Amino acid sequence: MKNFREFVIRTEPFVPELVSGVLWNLDIAGITEDEPLLKVFAVEENKVLKKNVEEVLNNLLQQKIIIGYSIEENIFEDKNWNEEWEKSLNVIEVSDRIVIKPSFREYEEKPGQIILTIDPKMSFGTGEHETTKLMLLMIEKHITPGVSVLDVGTGTGVLAIAAVKLGAKDAIAIDNDEWCYDNGIENAQQNSVSDKVKIMLGEIKDVSKKDFQLVLANINKHILIDIAQDIRNHLGENGLLILSGLLHTDYDDILKKYSSLGLRLMDKSQMNEWMSLVFKAN
Repeated sequence: MKNFREFVIRTEPFVPELVSGVLWNLDIAGITEDEPLLKVFAVEENKVLKKNVEEVLNNLLQQKIIIGYSIEENIFEDKNWNEEWEKSLNVIEVSDRIVIKPSFREYEEKPGQIILTIDPKMSFGTGEHETTKLMLLMIEKHITPGVSVLDVGTGTGVLAIAAVKLGAKDAIAIDNDEWCYDNGIENAQQNSVSDKVKIMLGEIKDVSKKDFQLVLANINKHILIDIAQDIRNHLGENGLLILSGLLHTDYDDILKKYSSLGLRLMDKSQMNEWMSLVFKAN
């Protein structure tokens, strides 16, 4: 019977989507999220060691994406890790109208609800994290029927899918991670929006279409600052930009950067230490 290594990781701040994304570059078998920690599983024969995980996390420290972390290592005999992963996924009622559920969970739909069926395939956010909830609430509040949407760093595709189900005409959802690309396509198909949600592999500069009426980006502060001009270039006149992935301590830097590009802050919301900001193009 094969043995598995389990690495229990806590980071400050807790940014599971970002940490998961870089850890998938290692030859691991799976990741589960159980706030405030991540559990990373690796087949022992693949020789992913604690020092390899530390190298990845130290790189995040150097980039100032996290300011601290801890790792516990355990070794277990083989078990059904897919089953363990599925146990951690639940139905999430984001609002009275928006519900996220994995395909293998039952849910009795209430009148007027929009059900987003999302299977993150053990890698990226399930909707439980505050930043995803903040984004969805802001989309629900501010979306105008018939708009074209760009979702930057789409992950599972949940935001683009939600935007279309909330009335957007169409959406382009882009991510530079192949796992996200495949997962986004699966989730778009599962929600019957493949004709309206185009999943792309690449970066925002690879999107030739401009003048989006709504741009979404749930990414960390450093990337949002790096790609701010690219985001501005893709935002149409009077278009809206919804950002999250931000700690409340990021507010001043993000406001300064995006205001300098001619964008006006029109709304903000906070959930625990996380924030979402809504800007409008002047």
